[in-house]
Amino acid sequence: MKRIVAALAAVTIASTTIAATASQAAPLPEAKPDEVGFSQAGLTRLDDFFEREIARKRVPGAVVAIARDGRLVHYKAYGQLDPVKGTPMPLDAVFALASMTKPMAAVAALTLMEQGRLPLQARLADYYPAFGAMQVGVVQPDGSMKLEPQARPIRIHDLYRHTSGLMYGGRPDSASPMARLYPDGTAPAIEGDTQAFVDRIAKLPLAHQPATQFEYGFSIDVLGAVVEKVGEQRLGEYLGKVVWQPLRMKDATFHPTEAQRPRLARPFANDPLTGKPQAIKLLDTPTQFDCGGACAFATVGDYLRFGQMLLNGGELDGARIFSPQTVRHMTSNHLGPEIKNTVANIEPHRAGFGFGLSVAVRTESGLSAVPGNPGEFTWNGAYGTQFFCDPKERLVVVVGTAAPGELRKYYREQVQDIVYGAMVK
Repeated sequence: MKRIVAALAAVTIASTTIAATASQAAPLPEAKPDEVGFSQAGLTRLDDFFEREIARKRVPGAVVAIARDGRLVHYKAYGQLDPVKGTPMPLDAVFALASMTKPMAAVAALTLMEQGRLPLQARLADYYPAFGAMQVGVVQPDGSMKLEPQARPIRIHDLYRHTSGLMYGGRPDSASPMARLYPDGTAPAIEGDTQAFVDRIAKLPLAHQPATQFEYGFSIDVLGAVVEKVGEQRLGEYLGKVVWQPLRMKDATFHPTEAQRPRLARPFANDPLTGKPQAIKLLDTPTQFDCGGACAFATVGDYLRFGQMLLNGGELDGARIFSPQTVRHMTSNHLGPEIKNTVANIEPHRAGFGFGLSVAVRTESGLSAVPGNPGEFTWNGAYGTQFFCDPKERLVVVVGTAAPGELRKYYREQVQDIVYGAMVK
């Protein structure tokens, strides 16, 4: 009798799982792999890869979505949502996006550009005067710092392409002594409102003269603050109206609700590589303002729809977000020869990439550690998320993991290798 009860319970659980999965509408129309040029056996390597990594306790779990020609060819959840509770990973897991917030904030700003309200060449100081008084820190041979005036003002264009001179604090890839003066990426959003953020950042020295070097940092957070001023509402409210709601990105938010919180993907308590404690602070610490650089949440399915909209030239399912011409401008390289390109300093496999308006852009074949084509545009998040779009291959890929350590970079490279290796035409 006990065996029968157990068997019935197992059937009930399986039926519930199937019903729950079926109730989650696919983010895009579905296709069989061979209908869009993929090998089913090749895609199975993704299953094998994540099964190995999860078994070795290197990552709790993942959700992976692949679309080609606008059709969903792979959409799977692996492992655990919460390694402490042992909760299985659902397809609608909500991930802290970290820097994958940036392309969404940039699209919000570009819609204002299309309205004639936020031109690229506008001066940042026209919106927040304190940035006009910032000086550039020049480190001297004895380690002291000399402050120099800006040779040219910071422009809105510089915010999109990270040439403002603003930086992040605490980044392992930055050797600048000024990094010690800057906070980490989400600290200002946790500690104060938009104006407090502006007041804090504008008092610091710039790492470089504006428009001279790619320096990853708070530029898109500042751009989000500008969107709030021009749009006269919080960034999340504006994004909800012009991007998230039209694209039916139903879980995209800066502030997870109580109903969403049980679906938040959580990392291991300790970094599998170093054994040191790790955490994603935003999972349990609310932000005071909607930081456009690092603070949004969404499901993989939500972000797949955002990526497909970009690949489609600004439209999806009849919802036009912005024009094809603006999308092309966004996804073109904006680092001219006069600008020092250090994009590959962020991740080694970014060799051969420039940077557009909030996304890395592949400029040539070869050089990069991962397959792809010139014109690919991409970015990722420090907590373990990634997306890339390849217009030549009509391809969009989104991955969600809760892996905030250096191991996240390994997953980004391996997933891209496996995806391109599964393509047969």
